[in-house]
Amino acid sequence: MRDSIYTIPVNEVFEPRCGCPICTMRDILEERSVEYIMGAAMMEPDVRVETNRQGFCRFHYGMMLKQKNRLSLALMLESHLMEIQEKGMKPGEAQKGGLFSKKAVQAQGESCFICAKIDWAQQTMFDTIMRQYVAKEEFRTLYGEQQMLCFPHFKQLTAYAQEHMDKKWRNTFLKESTRLCRQALDTLKEDVSHYCKMFDYRNAGENADWGNSKDSIERAVYFLTSRETGEKKK
Repeated sequence: MRDSIYTIPVNEVFEPRCGCPICTMRDILEERSVEYIMGAAMMEPDVRVETNRQGFCRFHYGMMLKQKNRLSLALMLESHLMEIQEKGMKPGEAQKGGLFSKKAVQAQGESCFICAKIDWAQQTMFDTIMRQYVAKEEFRTLYGEQQMLCFPHFKQLTAYAQEHMDKKWRNTFLKESTRLCRQALDTLKEDVSHYCKMFDYRNAGENADWGNSKDSIERAVYFLTSRETGEKKK
């Protein structure tokens, strides 16, 4: 499979300064992955072997179902179902190992071809972010100008930095990352609290001031899960 589709210039996701840049990266990679799998990759044997082995999570199946070329998905499903048929579905098969061993069944339920590719690409992106942060003052400035880091990606990014980042810049990077996440958290907490207070009868009426709270629930869900409302991931 062409790994080039999982390569995104760092500045491409940081320059807009809108939302969480890691979410932006993931969204771009997901779209590219689905388009590729539903297109040229359908005829690549090595990809079919991996999709048969790993399958897809419910969320990414949902993305594929929204594509126009449903035949591609049908062909992948056909070969996946055929493999299950050929491995055999016999009573006690789980005791013998293979596709229906307890370990394999659990892995199939939890694995996803697209998730695995994005996890790999994300680690590569994290490495690039940290190298750029250490080497380039303009990138440090750009990083600090981001609108926010969502909570899941804040945790992932800072955990990775703890293990892999140059010690000289690590604390600065962690403090800046914490600031980006914390300022979003503080704003959300204030907006959600304001939303709750608006249901007090004393704040009702035609001139009720909702401020920025009307979409605070949706924004809080995004901050906590890295997914927009309505998207469901596993």
